[in-house]
Amino acid sequence: MNHLYRITLVEARLLAREPAPWLAGLLLPTLVLLAVGLLFPPQSADSALGGKRYLDLFAPSLVVLSLAALGVNTLPARLARYRERGVLRRLSTTPASPAALLVAQLLVNSVVAVAAVVLLIAVGNVVFAIPLPKDLPGFIAAFALGMSSLFALGLLVAAVAPTTGAATAMFLPLFVAVMFLGGVYLPRWLLPEFIVRIGDFTPPGVQSLLDAWSGTAPDPLALAVMAATTVVAGWTAARSFRWE
Repeated sequence: MNHLYRITLVEARLLAREPAPWLAGLLLPTLVLLAVGLLFPPQSADSALGGKRYLDLFAPSLVVLSLAALGVNTLPARLARYRERGVLRRLSTTPASPAALLVAQLLVNSVVAVAAVVLLIAVGNVVFAIPLPKDLPGFIAAFALGMSSLFALGLLVAAVAPTTGAATAMFLPLFVAVMFLGGVYLPRWLLPEFIVRIGDFTPPGVQSLLDAWSGTAPDPLALAVMAATTVVAGWTAARSFRWE
């Protein structure tokens, strides 16, 4: 436990020295919300959008942006860089095991993700009167499972990528798919119905986030898919992870 604490502090300090990766996950969602809201001021509720404003429906997609930036971009690229530079090999000879490094990475990125969502919700509520999540337990469950499923996929990429270049080639298509299906590139109400349905069950499960935000209990099947993805991808990553 002491080794885990120390290596987590080291990883947090190293991440703080490289602001671009964590700033993308922490600040970019809120900056996008501000830009969209200021350029296209939210109007009154629209019956075509189920009695909601477009910004109310777009906000959960920005949670997807944060989780994708951290889980399938920053996390695998950083671990692949460690492998490429021999950090993992050297670490395996010390009391601080490589496994502790993986846990530390997950903890650090999880803290950034939680801070990003809290900032997004607070700014959205204060600046644009976006309602706070109405089903808070459901939102926390959807967020936690969505985050764990994406982070597990990120670890799966990191498990087999020998270099940062290989990691980029692997996670970039995944990143684009998650962003598209999560409604970041195009609002989900403009996408074909079958694409929307696929996005409902693609990590991090944006519809579950939206449902809980709006006060509806998330679909148990969607949450089960996120949990299954976490277990399967995490187990596969652990089994196939190479330290050098």
